[in-house]
Amino acid sequence: MISAHGGRLVQRTVEGKERERLEQLAPSLTRLTLNQREAADLDMIANGAMSPLEGFMGREDYRSVLDFKRLSKGLPWTIPVVLAVKPGISHELYEPGQDVALHDEDGTFLAVLHVEEKYKIDKDYEAQTVLRTNDDVHPGVQYLQTIGDHYLGGKVSVVHRLKYDTFNRYRLDPKETRFLFKHKGWERITAFQTRNPIHRAHEYIQKCALEVVDALLLHPLVGETKSDDIPAAVRMECYEKMLESYFPSTRVALSVFPAAMRYAGPREAVFHAIIRKNYGCSHFIVGRDHAGFGKYYGTYDAHHIFNEFDREEIDITPMFFDHAFFCKKCGNMASTKTCSHSSDDHLFISGTKAREMFGAGEVPPPEFTRPEIADILIRHYGATGAKKTAMQEKSS
Repeated sequence: MISAHGGRLVQRTVEGKERERLEQLAPSLTRLTLNQREAADLDMIANGAMSPLEGFMGREDYRSVLDFKRLSKGLPWTIPVVLAVKPGISHELYEPGQDVALHDEDGTFLAVLHVEEKYKIDKDYEAQTVLRTNDDVHPGVQYLQTIGDHYLGGKVSVVHRLKYDTFNRYRLDPKETRFLFKHKGWERITAFQTRNPIHRAHEYIQKCALEVVDALLLHPLVGETKSDDIPAAVRMECYEKMLESYFPSTRVALSVFPAAMRYAGPREAVFHAIIRKNYGCSHFIVGRDHAGFGKYYGTYDAHHIFNEFDREEIDITPMFFDHAFFCKKCGNMASTKTCSHSSDDHLFISGTKAREMFGAGEVPPPEFTRPEIADILIRHYGATGAKKTAMQEKSS
């Protein structure tokens, strides 16, 4: 099976006497409350999904990721994984050499950060290098505006794993997905990242990939997303229905990806691939505008960025797919790689138009989405519309 990024699967959860010691020590330590993104990152550091990271990045790794898309020792890494001092709280509370108790937003003690560095950041520079924009319309820029101006770097000792209220049957750690793949006899596994409900274009590229590899890990992101993204519970219902009706159970696994969405386009595509490598996947599907938002990234920039790295150092194999659609003349699903017909012959429904149809109770053509999936989305948008109307009536 493919090795973890950096050669070994990191584990930062403590057990036994060390866990008892830190549990007793925690009440006396300075506290820091993690936001949802930071808590999810901590949990993935704990279980090895973020290998080779053993904690939150110090200054050298952080600047190297921004400037060179690599950790300071040269290993490819494209997204900063960092912990911020909260706005309105003095950064002087936290100093190198200090242990800090990390809590989630509900006040639950999770881990101890062994502070090695504290450093001031340039948010504009981080936004420009990672997100390619300083435009505050971008959700990643908006996130940077909510955090403090100093990051804390250091290893973590995780005492309590983050508790989740949803999808627990699908929350598999990297060591568990690796065990599953080995048990199933799968050697070449491709992962599919999504934050949207599955539609026929997704289905098409997933099945094309399945013709090449042994199995598919459908790995939807269920961490923090934009407020107007479709809720994870709705998306998961769609995935479950698709696997029940249209995929071979012997070649597909469904598990959730707990990370928050960065909307960092091409950099996030590499980040997503590296993490799926830690989960044991040998291949990773990269479609059009992967992890994109608005018009900040080119349609296939998420393909081109992989050319900046040697295949051996990334190791996981990207599977690039162009825009897929139903072609009326071909009479089947196709892509710009396989269809020579005019766009006039291609069935295209924009996301805005699809949402309008679902909200109005209209079922799009089956060439766009499976009827069972349309039913789920009509129910969601109908409920959302009714809730919005009720709130408007209440406010008036």
